[in-house]
Amino acid sequence: MTLILVLVVGGVIGWLASIVMRTDAQQGILLNIVVGIVGALIAGVLITPLIGGAPITSGTFDFMSLLASFLGAVVLLAIINLFRRGSVR
Repeated sequence: MTLILVLVVGGVIGWLASIVMRTDAQQGILLNIVVGIVGALIAGVLITPLIGGAPITSGTFDFMSLLASFLGAVVLLAIINLFRRGSVR
């Protein structure tokens, strides 16, 4: 059941991050899920030690973990945009 929750929440977080970074038209639902989950992994390494909490990949779904995963997904999309377009947005 936790795997299904991680996929659904990861998809929503990836979709919201793609809207913020203006890459929503280029991504489908599968890529949104991947961005959300990889963003949560990035959050577990970089962002969670700074703001506290745990990433959604650990199975905790509180506000701090959702915020950290969202920020990780935005960081991931910013890095991808930097290499693709030469700018963050």
